[in-house]
Amino acid sequence: MFQTLRTFLLSKARCWDADSQRSYQDLFEKLDTNKDGKVDVAELRAGLKAMGIFRQGAAQKIVSSGDQNKDGSLDFNEFTKYLKEHEKKLRLTFKSLDRNNDGRIDASEVQQSLAELGINISREDAQKILQRRLYVCSLSMDIDGSMMVDWNEWREHFLLYPEHNLEEIIRHWKHSSILDIGDSLAIPDEFTEEEKSTGGWWKQLVAGAVAGAVSRTGTAPLDRMKVFMQVHASKSNNISLVGGFRQMIAEGGLTSLWRGNGTNVLKIAPETAIKFMAYEQYKKLLSSDGKKIETYQRFMAGSLAGATAQTAIYPMEVLKTRLTLRKTGQYSGMFDCAKKILKNEGVKAFYKGYVPNLLGIIPYAGIDLAVYETLKTTWLSYHPKDSANPGVLVLLGCGTISSTCGQLASYPLALVRTRMQAQATLDASDQPSMSTLMKKILAKDGFFGLYRGILPNFMKVIPAVSISYVVYEYMKNGLGISK
Repeated sequence: MFQTLRTFLLSKARCWDADSQRSYQDLFEKLDTNKDGKVDVAELRAGLKAMGIFRQGAAQKIVSSGDQNKDGSLDFNEFTKYLKEHEKKLRLTFKSLDRNNDGRIDASEVQQSLAELGINISREDAQKILQRRLYVCSLSMDIDGSMMVDWNEWREHFLLYPEHNLEEIIRHWKHSSILDIGDSLAIPDEFTEEEKSTGGWWKQLVAGAVAGAVSRTGTAPLDRMKVFMQVHASKSNNISLVGGFRQMIAEGGLTSLWRGNGTNVLKIAPETAIKFMAYEQYKKLLSSDGKKIETYQRFMAGSLAGATAQTAIYPMEVLKTRLTLRKTGQYSGMFDCAKKILKNEGVKAFYKGYVPNLLGIIPYAGIDLAVYETLKTTWLSYHPKDSANPGVLVLLGCGTISSTCGQLASYPLALVRTRMQAQATLDASDQPSMSTLMKKILAKDGFFGLYRGILPNFMKVIPAVSISYVVYEYMKNGLGISK
């Protein structure tokens, strides 16, 4: 991970001296190429590119942050105010890194700061961040040859970058749960303090929920096929993909492929909100003295938040399964289904399969997070120059593979959960426990019987991730979330 920070810090930006002729006024005039007294996004983008510090979305973010009158550009007063406010934030970040208050940042301080973000690197790796020239300007070096960065160098380098702290730099590689694959076991998103204070977090949650709704609707036929095979397929009743679709269409028509999708979409919003709020609270409980949360604490907080959200919305999971498997005319809708379950089976029926579902969160979230971090580290080691901006395909690839590995680990528990949810009887003797049901599946169908329906489940991953990402980006633009 040190490559990410190094690439960001060591970008080939041309130095400019704020204390010489390149003052705010001179910088503004240089950027204002059409001399209309304003700097718009296009001019700022061209200026940043010419200075060698162009970053995707940086110009838009700077203009959006400083544009007080909302005319889509910055006049000199807005430009100056933005730079001064940004400089204050840079000063706070510099002070947080300068642990010994000597006015310079050295390798040990970089190492300590990254460790508090949950990124542990060696002293040698921390020195590598500072050993290359940070700017075209020369830097002073200490006796043992390690380089140090003073306030002026830090300020000059970061003044025209919208990011001002390590968390924002590193969150390029945030493992985002907006990549919706239909399973609600991923660790929630993390947001910066700026996003929390400005309200940007709720816009991202809304964008993610809409993206999830569209994604699940687009892949609903494959999801129904998965559930159908989980419950009905066996060695004696081998259901093929094509045969299963034919059977469902023959029984209920083409629209029957979307049975249960309404409930699956409806539960996204409450589950997302509960998971996010619970995650924030668990993080506070697990991290002491306001320190940054580490990876294992993030995993624990995410797992607990997932368990909390699942407990609250689990009855909807049962309804989704029943509606997905229903025959034509069996239920008129979600409320009718709930009414009949309550009347015929009692309240306990709404929590059938709850235990395997809860246990499934741990292997899914743990392996998903571990695989993503491994893939990220591997990619960074081979592509250090591109690490600060890996690109959409790399991020989607890492997220897709890690989520798929998480599913592989938790799928047997998901299958047992679905079978327990599908059982409709009041007779306690007909209700096998999780372990009993798993033993029966192993005895009857062997080990691979625990993976019935995994083919359509895998088939939906790539389209689900692609749809959710595209819709999420469109929603972000529509809601005015700057990149």
